[in-house]
Amino acid sequence: MNIIESPREGMQSLDYVIPLEDKVRYLNALLKVGFDTVELGSIVSAKMIPQLADTLEVLDKLDFSSTGSNRMILVVNKKGAEIIAERDEITHISYPFSISPAFLKMNLNTTLEKSIETVREILEICDKKKKQAVIYISMAFGNTLGDEWSREILFKWINKLFRMGIGTISLSNVSIEINSAQISEIFSGLISLFPEIRFGLHLHTTNRDWYENVNAAYEKGCRRFDAVIHGWGGCPMSGKELLGNLKTENLIEFNNRNHLPLNLNPDALEQTYTLASFIFH
Repeated sequence: MNIIESPREGMQSLDYVIPLEDKVRYLNALLKVGFDTVELGSIVSAKMIPQLADTLEVLDKLDFSSTGSNRMILVVNKKGAEIIAERDEITHISYPFSISPAFLKMNLNTTLEKSIETVREILEICDKKKKQAVIYISMAFGNTLGDEWSREILFKWINKLFRMGIGTISLSNVSIEINSAQISEIFSGLISLFPEIRFGLHLHTTNRDWYENVNAAYEKGCRRFDAVIHGWGGCPMSGKELLGNLKTENLIEFNNRNHLPLNLNPDALEQTYTLASFIFH
């Protein structure tokens, strides 16, 4: 299992800004654990997400000398991708696509047509600068905003992204609690239809029935899971339905219960737990 640790998700939902030096100390600790990927921040509007307005300053202060983890930054437009693509220390650039026009308007103030063009631009930048593009599909498991939704519509857009050249796609529920049956239904057939794509699950949850939900995706072949230590965070643009994130601790428990190797540094991991309890409150 590949764990994508996303402190960005935790930080963006806070009603306060974590001091720069505390961010640097926490992210440096995460980079020592051995996660597949650490999502370090985002290039977004400082007005909309002030909690991450210092992402570039943070990157300047991080120690990448001994980490084996991939390093990912989220962007919401071509300009952000161009800025991050110049950073040698960043390996992955992510973008929050959605098959829901209403959610794209609410989250990014954009349209479906403009968003897919942004994906194309980001992919071109990644190819040029030798970065990996990661596309997140919000509202992948249903829609509460009135847009038409079906498994067929989702698969149609996945096929379009695949034909564009996207190799990593993570599916997210964003603002509605989902169950193992829904997860199993969506992931069923995906990997056989698109064996070249690395599919992931980005689960927003109250952590009820977390084991069944993770197991449903894992049984269908998903090996990429996003999580946040202590489960902090969620999408700040999803309004009153804001859910937290799948806990990193739960993913580690899942691997332990199923005797799956993770190769994480236990001492470094314990340090991040302590720091997270101090930083997030």
